[in-house]
Amino acid sequence: MLDDDIVEAAKRLLAICKRKNLLVATAESCTAGLVAGTLTEIPGVSSILDRGYVTYSNEAKHEMLGVSRNILKQHGAVSRETAEAMVRGVLGNSRIHLSVSITGIAGPDGGTAEKPVGLVHFAAASRSGKLVHAEKRYGDLGRSTVRKQSVLQAFRMLHDLAEGEEANPPRQAVS
Repeated sequence: MLDDDIVEAAKRLLAICKRKNLLVATAESCTAGLVAGTLTEIPGVSSILDRGYVTYSNEAKHEMLGVSRNILKQHGAVSRETAEAMVRGVLGNSRIHLSVSITGIAGPDGGTAEKPVGLVHFAAASRSGKLVHAEKRYGDLGRSTVRKQSVLQAFRMLHDLAEGEEANPPRQAVS
């Protein structure tokens, strides 16, 4: 999983977040923690990574992140609405500065004509109020490839948000 491009993307995110004192959290469905897990491969990540939610089921999305059952019923787990509700849930349950959410169909099963294998929705948000969405249709490239591409997209979105954020004062140690 840790291809050079993924490791480099994680290192770039770590560098900018360290420089600006930004804390990050993730909410992952089809990637099942790969974004957070990839970050933990990089030394020094404890200064920026606060938490990660793996919300594979609809019930987990509802219980852990407060995604409404109505959104899940009306739009489905793989939708812009769900991705945005997931990222808002992270912001509401933590004191982090940046968050990303990922929900999609990695395959090989689960796709429909309307929501094919390879469809992934992303949302990234900042405490300052920025929220961005991306929809990717990777196609039926294989489960592993869809997930790798999703991790890279999540890092791109977090990096872009971090670039636009103001630096925060250093965090004080709790005694």
